[in-house]
Amino acid sequence: MEQEVNDKVLVEQVRNGDKQAFNLLVAKYQFKIQNLVSRFIKDRSEQEDVTQEAFIKAYRAIGNFRGESAFYTWLYRIAVNTAKNHLVGTGRRPPAQDVDLDESSAIGIAGGLTEMNSPEAILQNDELVVVIRNAIKRLPDELRQAITLREFDGLSYEDIAEVMECPIGTVRSRIFRAREAIEQAMDLPLK
Repeated sequence: MEQEVNDKVLVEQVRNGDKQAFNLLVAKYQFKIQNLVSRFIKDRSEQEDVTQEAFIKAYRAIGNFRGESAFYTWLYRIAVNTAKNHLVGTGRRPPAQDVDLDESSAIGIAGGLTEMNSPEAILQNDELVVVIRNAIKRLPDELRQAITLREFDGLSYEDIAEVMECPIGTVRSRIFRAREAIEQAMDLPLK
């Protein structure tokens, strides 16, 4: 909640002409946005260009930010659209899914297991990551997007509802169903 308050203060300062306030927002979210863009675009220099373009678009459109959602949610939408538009503009097709699942181990989906360094634990972790990746790949788009926004991007249910343009109850249901499918694929007991 404090983060939202700070972001709203910075946004208001930007609206009043304080460019340094926008630089603070960029510094705060640059890594997160570039990580998001990297899920769509593999080339590092293209990622940097698209990230910069997303921030430029956000700066130009900051007067349109109504504050009904968190600033990051608004910025997230701009970054995703900028990445997809970049792919289309270069004659490439945007991915059907929002997350490159090859990066899921780096994102920390099985973080608890990464602390164990024995060869057996490393092998089990690798196998688990493959199972989870495959389970997520098989999810319908709306379940995959909901679980990705929650688990990989850390968005609240409210923010996910806004990004997906659906009621919070639908978000909760989609996340539950996605977790259920992943747990079944992992052959774990359901909670």
